[in-house]
Formats: sequence, C-alpha cells, structure tokens
Amino acid sequence: MASNLKEGTSNAQNLQVLSAWCSVNDVLRDISPRWKMVLLHRIAHGVAQFSRLKQAFPTLSDQVLGQRLAELVAGGLVEKSAVADTVPPQIRYTPTPKGRALLTIIDALQQWGQQEWSRDHTADKSAQGAGPT
Repeated sequence: MASNLKEGTSNAQNLQVLSAWCSVNDVLRDISPRWKMVLLHRIAHGVAQFSRLKQAFPTLSDQVLGQRLAELVAGGLVEKSAVADTVPPQIRYTPTPKGRALLTIIDALQQWGQQEWSRDHTADKSAQGAGPT
C-alpha cells in the first residue's frame, strides 16, 4: 500500500511492521476514509448517480464525494459507466463483485457492532459516569 509518510519516520516503520504481520490493517486503512462505505452501500442499493448521492448526503461536499467515488472506482469496488443516449451524458456507478463481497463483511461487522460493541461502550460510559460511592 502506498503511503504519504516520509521514509524512515517511526510512523512509516510502524506501518511496515503492521503490514508484514497483518494485512487487515491495510484493508481497514483503504476502506475507512469517511463516507466511503456509506457511499458503497447506497450505490449497491440503487443510488447510482452523483446528483442522487449528493441529495442523499447534502452535507457531503462535491469535492469529497468525487474523491471517494474515484477511490471506490480505483479500488475496484465500483464501476463507473456512461449511460448511452443521454444528453448531457449521465454517469452511473454500480458495485463490482468485489464491492458486493466487501458489503457482506461490512454488514456483518455492523450487526456485530450493534450487538456487542455498543453494549460494551454503553456499560463503559455508565461506569465512568457513576462516580465514587
């Protein structure tokens, strides 16, 4: 995985060690930028055009939306295609088999998070707010 870190820095060295031991870190780094998985999910459920994605997420800037769509295409998670015989040309995004496979994992992770993670964090927050007795 390419990195913008300077060679020889402790962060760059840490990434090399983590990558050598566990490729999951590379995958998580690739899929974790804000909006990326939400956009993939919406595209997989029929919201396939830039303007419709923008309507679905009005607080998302055009620049970030365009960047995340380009990342999804570059990562092979989404295909970008032009709709024939439309003026102006319409661009549609569709998930690839790789993108659909990832969504299966993300959906399972979401279910796990709702069942396990939120329960643990609710208990942690309750314990922190309880104070001394």
